[in-house]
Amino acid sequence: MVGKEKILIPREDCEMFQEAWETARSNHGFHFTFYLPGMIRYGLKRGRYPAISITGNECELMCKHCTGQLLEPMIKVTEPHELIRICHRLNQREYIGILLSGGSDHKGRLPWEKYYAAIKRIKDETSLFVSAHLGFPDQETCHQLKEVGINQALIDVMGDDTTCSKIYNLDGLKPVIQALNSIKQSDLTLIPHVVAGLYYGKIRAEYQALEIIRQYIPAALVIVVLNPLKGTPMAHVKPPSPLEVGRLIAKARLMMPDVPISLGCERPRTKEGKLLEKFAILAGANRMAVWSDDAIDEAKSLGLKLRFQPTCCSLDFRADLSSHPAKLPKSNLKPT
Repeated sequence: MVGKEKILIPREDCEMFQEAWETARSNHGFHFTFYLPGMIRYGLKRGRYPAISITGNECELMCKHCTGQLLEPMIKVTEPHELIRICHRLNQREYIGILLSGGSDHKGRLPWEKYYAAIKRIKDETSLFVSAHLGFPDQETCHQLKEVGINQALIDVMGDDTTCSKIYNLDGLKPVIQALNSIKQSDLTLIPHVVAGLYYGKIRAEYQALEIIRQYIPAALVIVVLNPLKGTPMAHVKPPSPLEVGRLIAKARLMMPDVPISLGCERPRTKEGKLLEKFAILAGANRMAVWSDDAIDEAKSLGLKLRFQPTCCSLDFRADLSSHPAKLPKSNLKPT
């Protein structure tokens, strides 16, 4: 199981990686889907699933790995009428969907109630698929979001009190568990995200996060990797190694054999980042956002059947949206 450049898996990990690979093939076949989300383009191909912040640039929670910087590339709105106008425009331009997100208050909550009517209009008046990164909502909020038509609920899941309080500035793990319960009770489609290396680059409670997640039977799992951002308390932190993240993905695959697993778009874009992509494929992931040419070469060499979709990697593959990544021109990924 190697591409052009041999990947050296330590002897003690070989059995786990092999089992994870075989489990992925048994449960998900040999198809592998590459995703191009947001406002990113690859050659002539463009992502058609942008992220929109419903709080503009504002965030009170100020998690230490982000401090609001992840809002910067998003489309900004602060009023419902702005969201409706932008979504109508996107729909006219044949975009597939949107990811609603934004900054949180001190309790990890977003102002969803302000946007209920706007989201309902968007679902009634456009064909846009709507995902939402919910923060850590209560049960009433989740039920209302289900009622107005949110298609997917995305949520970050941490594995211990220390990570929640020291990194996310939350009151321990309790708000995360309450939010997960609220999402499931409302019957929203659950897409949890785990940030590998969230605790200052260390793999600390990510395996505990997987244990929590599997109890909720998610529709898909996205694993992203700490990407140190300038101006944050983690600007000079070293992310976990590709092998460490590969182990986490392999463990997730063995714990949740039926669940689609994606290597998400937020991760380092370095030489090690390209190696990480290869480890993710070997470890049993069956989706990847924002790929490199190395990842395509690796997947091909392993006999995988490649597919491409210009949406967030939380979405299931749809043949009517696809084209083959092998047909894309060799090019660096670029923001629009």
